[in-house]
Amino acid sequence: MNPLELAGSLLGLVNIVLLVRRSVWNFPVAMAMVALVGVVLAGARLYSEAGLQAFFFVVNAYGWRLWSKARGAADDVPVAWMAWPARVAWLAGTATLSLTLGWVMHRFTNAALPFADSAITGASIAAQFLLSFRRIENWVLWIAIDVASVALYLNRGLVLFAVLYVAFGVLSVVGLRAWIAAAHGAQA
Repeated sequence: MNPLELAGSLLGLVNIVLLVRRSVWNFPVAMAMVALVGVVLAGARLYSEAGLQAFFFVVNAYGWRLWSKARGAADDVPVAWMAWPARVAWLAGTATLSLTLGWVMHRFTNAALPFADSAITGASIAAQFLLSFRRIENWVLWIAIDVASVALYLNRGLVLFAVLYVAFGVLSVVGLRAWIAAAHGAQA
């Protein structure tokens, strides 16, 4: 068992608990987690997802700064569904990014599963932005990402990461339900 995979997975579980509790400390834990995960994924030749961890590191640093400034604020942020034209545009952009990155990884690296790896990476970038924009669809995308990640990680022998992404999937379902309820409450 890879000790970095174990440490990254344990930090991921701690991160989930802190996110559910809306603790600002989820950000430094997430930054440590993605640093470890990135090293493991690079070793497994999942280069797109390894690079994605650098993106997540930066986004978590930014989130830590924003949440630290807002500490103590009790206001809930509004959430909403996207209109159909926006959904189609996001889907097209995500597909274009994923296919382009997959081609680059296939053509210029020895990536193990370049198109599957890149599809998850492209979708994760889109989901992260949709989360920032408070769009409910982000959770649907995260659920799909979590399912695909479990299959990818099992294929590469990263069992602890697969278990972690099952937990992320459960959290994504909880997030989807909560945001749908919040959107319905705002409409009432």
